[in-house]
Amino acid sequence: MFIYKKETVLQDLGNGVSRRILAHGGGMMAVEVNFTEGAVGPMHSHPHEQLTYVLSGRFSFTIDGVTKEVSAGDTLYKKPNVEHGCVCLEAGTLLDTFTPQREDFLS
Repeated sequence: MFIYKKETVLQDLGNGVSRRILAHGGGMMAVEVNFTEGAVGPMHSHPHEQLTYVLSGRFSFTIDGVTKEVSAGDTLYKKPNVEHGCVCLEAGTLLDTFTPQREDFLS
């Protein structure tokens, strides 16, 4: 029920992107994703519903063919199986929430 950051693992995904799984329980998962300036979250899709909250930084996000700039305090919604990705314009951190949880992140 309580997840302490100091007990989580920061995973280096390469190319200026790192990920920290914060909490998960089958039906939901929270993940912190850190980007350096210029880092790319490549276009992809998955069967999960996803909310992304911009904690800090500035990003150019493309969701389902629409590209917009977002920054701290903005939230994005991604339907299941919709193509999405981003480019980090100013170093920052995203908080992603998935439902159901991303089993591929846990293996």
